[in-house]
Amino acid sequence: MAEFDFIIIGAGSAGCVLANRLSEDSGSKVLLIEAGGSDAHPILRLPLAAGLAYFHKPTNWGYATTPQYGLNGREIAWPRGKVLGGCSSINGMMYMRGNRRDYDDWRQMGLAGWGYRDVLPYFKRSEDHADRDGPYHGKAGPLRVVTAKAQNPLYDDFLKAAKAAGHPRVDDHNGPDQEGLGPYDFNIRDGRRESSATAFLRPIKGRPNLTIWKNTRVERLMLEGKHVTGVTAWRPAGRETVAARREVVLAAGTINTPQILELSGIGDPETLKAAGIEVAHALPEVGENLQEHLGVYLTYRCKDPITLYGLMRPDRALWAGIRAYVMGEGPASAVPLEVGGFLRTRPDVDRPDIHITFVPGLNLETTQSGQGQHGYLINFYQLRPVSRGYVHVSSDRPSQPPMIDAGYLSDPSDLECFRGGYRLAQRIGTQSPLADRNAGMISPEKVLETDAEIDAWLRSAANTIFHPVGTARMGADEGSVVDEALRVRGLDGLRIADASVMPRIIGGNTSAPTMMIAEKSADMMLGRAPLPAFDPEEEKEGANA
Repeated sequence: MAEFDFIIIGAGSAGCVLANRLSEDSGSKVLLIEAGGSDAHPILRLPLAAGLAYFHKPTNWGYATTPQYGLNGREIAWPRGKVLGGCSSINGMMYMRGNRRDYDDWRQMGLAGWGYRDVLPYFKRSEDHADRDGPYHGKAGPLRVVTAKAQNPLYDDFLKAAKAAGHPRVDDHNGPDQEGLGPYDFNIRDGRRESSATAFLRPIKGRPNLTIWKNTRVERLMLEGKHVTGVTAWRPAGRETVAARREVVLAAGTINTPQILELSGIGDPETLKAAGIEVAHALPEVGENLQEHLGVYLTYRCKDPITLYGLMRPDRALWAGIRAYVMGEGPASAVPLEVGGFLRTRPDVDRPDIHITFVPGLNLETTQSGQGQHGYLINFYQLRPVSRGYVHVSSDRPSQPPMIDAGYLSDPSDLECFRGGYRLAQRIGTQSPLADRNAGMISPEKVLETDAEIDAWLRSAANTIFHPVGTARMGADEGSVVDEALRVRGLDGLRIADASVMPRIIGGNTSAPTMMIAEKSADMMLGRAPLPAFDPEEEKEGANA
């Protein structure tokens, strides 16, 4: 039986970070296991192709939810990356940390070491920002970050319309104050996608103490009593068992992490028995606490031929792809959602409660439905849904997809935020100069006046924002799946370090926070002291006192 010090399950947003940091210790032998294969396909490299990358079948688990009662019984496709880099190889590349208060909430839940001042140094350690400097940003990390150029004139029209509607401008959503609208930051290097694989894994593939197994699916964890000793996995050549001398770390993501735990007999006893799985360790919250951002598009026809629809002509699309791939420039070298930000739907909420983004083109679904034309859209999603769902195995077979119930709108209070978000976005859309481009509404087909009209449209049109978290909740209480050091409760030799450990979803995109979690976990696993806590605003207040 092969032996390693550390076994990492999943080479996604977190797993590639862990592989890099754990193998920095030359005395540690590290195995990284990935169910998918290479990330070399051009569709995964071009930023403009992000919408297509989400549904590229060879690099996708292709999951879907159960019929969602809150969305008129619709089953929602949930793409998840099955490839080196995981979801960071198929996502929209937006670099967003979330609101500082989200992490302070974690700390106030009893999770020492997870407040904003504790996590900011880990964000900075990862970051190599090409355009920003100062106390909130890093310049020497592996992960390239750039600020959007936002050259399409519709972006400027949107920002001016938002200003006319009374919303503030902010130029750094990862700086001292998230609230407001402006250009976004993206994980793009030289006109190509920067994923956790390109940033953290590719530069260190040659390390002699790092082994990478691609196209390998972990079937279950090996347990001796309450100690996790290794994993059993299915490789192209057949089944193989491998031992961990120190620790196994699950970085398989919000869907696959609870699935692997349950297939190993770790979870709620009733759920396991129903699936025909023998209980090895009772941990009832495994797979529970699922949270996800739900969003919706307001789509408009555009009077002027200046939208992304102009790239739909094959010769233009080919030339744009060549420019981006070879020269790192042109429209295909950017993600077409370059401006937006965070706003409050009501003055009495203590932080922004929606994320709103402008796109100088129509969404893929609208275009594919035969409505391809010059148009633009305003997208928004609720940042902190109250609704909860779950992920659970449906059988004892690893090849059987798990059941995913997102629980969208299962808590009626979430509708209040969406109503406010719709009215806010609609008002921006009616302000000049953006309104001067408007050639008619596509969805909804008219201005919605009543709560009932908004609710009905939302239930028919809302969709995933691709941010599931929470199914292996971190907590200070004994009922949580992992403790503040990300150790699975009641077991030795097993940690979890991915988006599944988030106790509450953060207010923003989840890729960068997932990498931060992996950065902190690696220090814990190697016995290193945490990076010194630091908050520029606290330092400023201290200096002025």
